[in-house]
Amino acid sequence: MAAVARVSGPADPGAAGPAPAGSGPAGSGPAGSGPAGSGPAGSGPAGFGTGGRDPVRVLIVDDDALVRAGLAMILGGVPDLTVVAEVADGDEVLSAVAAHRPDVVLMDIRMPRVDGLTATETLRARPHPPEVLVLTTFDADDQVLRALRAGAGGFLLKDTPPAEIVRAVHRVAAGEATLSPTVTRRLIARVTGPATTDRSGDARQDRARRRLAGLSEREREVAVALGQGRTNAEISAELFMSVATVKAYVSRLLTKLELNNRVQVALLVHDADLV
Repeated sequence: MAAVARVSGPADPGAAGPAPAGSGPAGSGPAGSGPAGSGPAGSGPAGFGTGGRDPVRVLIVDDDALVRAGLAMILGGVPDLTVVAEVADGDEVLSAVAAHRPDVVLMDIRMPRVDGLTATETLRARPHPPEVLVLTTFDADDQVLRALRAGAGGFLLKDTPPAEIVRAVHRVAAGEATLSPTVTRRLIARVTGPATTDRSGDARQDRARRRLAGLSEREREVAVALGQGRTNAEISAELFMSVATVKAYVSRLLTKLELNNRVQVALLVHDADLV
């Protein structure tokens, strides 16, 4: 995989902190060594931080051993994250999720037997799946869109700094999208932009607008804000509502639109050409 050196180098001490003694590579401890009673896969962490709450459980999926080691080094040095397992191909994901109950799966796209896109689609179609954070590069924009439509919570570039990787895992675990506004604009422009000039693009736009037509005015405002990549705090300030109310609206949108996460809401808004 490209950019192995970028993610396999030591983490910035100021970003993720030094690895605790004896942390070792992921998977070195007994299977399922995370905290008992952390809830079923996909139920999300009880909360993360150093205040006695359960850490976010992470499964790393990548066919390159150096990349896996680099990611395990970065995440293993963070007190409120724990790498529960590493696997080398998409065909190992379902069994690893069942065995280790991760909250977040860090998923590579290009793997030899079952690619990360197929693995994401299969995993997210199951009841109570964990969140998926895709690893990618710019030349895979169309593949990333497919992963996001399948329910991935966001994506990271292979040259993402360690501190940003840690923040991205936290955000996805908390149900927040991890989409850089700059990268998202490029992704949407490249993949969905030209399609709006042909019949398939027109049909997609029509379907999206019909689905959004059933929303109230306030729900539509929140949906558009999600399409613009806004966080809950930013939506709260922009629309003059509490963060708790924003979260309630997001949950309502997911139920009404029958979607898995806020990223899919954002894509639907883009399909409808509302942003």
